[in-house]
Amino acid sequence: MKNLSVRFERWLVWLSVLALSTACAARADLAARGPVPAASPSSAATATPTRAPTATPEPTATASPTASATPTATASPTATPEPTATPTPGPTPDGVVREIHAPILMYHYVSQPPADADIYRRDLSVTPAQLDAHLAYLQEAGYTVVTLDDLLYALALGRPLPEKAVSLTFDDGYEDNYINAFPILKKRGVAATFFIVTDWVNASRTGYMTWPQIEEMAAAGQRFGAHSRDHPSLAGQSVDYLVWQALGAKEAIEEHLGYHPRWVAYPAGRYDERAIAVFASAHYWGGLTTQQGATHTLADIFEWKRVRVRGSYTAEDLARLLELAW
Repeated sequence: MKNLSVRFERWLVWLSVLALSTACAARADLAARGPVPAASPSSAATATPTRAPTATPEPTATASPTASATPTATASPTATPEPTATPTPGPTPDGVVREIHAPILMYHYVSQPPADADIYRRDLSVTPAQLDAHLAYLQEAGYTVVTLDDLLYALALGRPLPEKAVSLTFDDGYEDNYINAFPILKKRGVAATFFIVTDWVNASRTGYMTWPQIEEMAAAGQRFGAHSRDHPSLAGQSVDYLVWQALGAKEAIEEHLGYHPRWVAYPAGRYDERAIAVFASAHYWGGLTTQQGATHTLADIFEWKRVRVRGSYTAEDLARLLELAW
């Protein structure tokens, strides 16, 4: 029964993506004959040449042998656990078109990089003291940390946001997020969303959080989203492979945390319209990119931009960055 249930869910996602792919093909055919107005988030996605990652590469994407590997046809989707939670439907928009400005900060490592760290590792690493100083500045400057869900409800239903709203995200699921970031977040009384690579949790790969650590953080109010199963590029992949990534990550989080992850952060910022269609059909609420920006709408819910926090940033640097983003 478990395998039957999982196969049925994958079949439903396949049907949804097939319908979306047919529509995309029709738009592509029309595009060859003339311009197509951007009528949906996915339409806008195809017109955006910045789908490639930002100038600073994601170190984990190159570190993982699976990051550039071509997916094999023998990967078995039924090996993933059966979902244990019913996805919570996203809010039904009230029909009012809105735009909000709320920086979504993007962190990675929270530790002192090793002495032999390359430029990418150093750029993606803030020390615990830096993170604490960043959060202290946010509180002193009148910012209020909100969740990604809060941003969505503000857009869909007009729920009020604090005057200076900001959201915190951490990519990749490094163990120093538990050891160093988690105590600081608790001390400051704020919650972040951690995007985890589910096949790297409890694996032989060192330096990543374990499920007991993640469960402890979730019980304390921290949020978790999907960063795929094994951190590949999600651009140019087959529907089968994307379904395996989207549902595999979702099912792992459901099994351990008891809820369906609502948000995906695309590994290294690499994705395309097909990836958006698959994650939308798998009942994710939205997706985050590595593109720089702080203004969000419902139309680009699967392409929300973020503000990258670099390893060299002091609290003063963050203040200047947010002033520019605002």
